[in-house]
Amino acid sequence: MGDKLFKIVGTALAVGSGALAKKVSEGGWKAVMASDPPANPEDPDTKLVEAVLWAAASGAIIALARMLATRQWTQYYAKSAGHKPANPNDVS
Repeated sequence: MGDKLFKIVGTALAVGSGALAKKVSEGGWKAVMASDPPANPEDPDTKLVEAVLWAAASGAIIALARMLATRQWTQYYAKSAGHKPANPNDVS
C-alpha cells in the first residue's frame, strides 16, 4: 500500500465518521433536550447556553469519531503494509 492510498482512504474515513457523528450528535440532542439542536449557534436569537452546549457536545463527539476512525485506519494500514505510514498526520 502506498502513502497516497493511506491519505485518500484516511481522509474519506475522517470525513465520513465526522458526518455520522454529526447525525449522532443531533439525535442525542433531540433525545436529551426534546428539541432540535440550534440551526445556527452564532445567531444572537439562539440562547447562549444552548449555543455553548451544542458547540461543546457536537464538537467533542465529532472530534472523537474522527480520531477513532483515523487511529483504526492507521493501525490497519500498518498491519497490512508491514510498516507505519510515512506521515500518519496526513489524513485529517
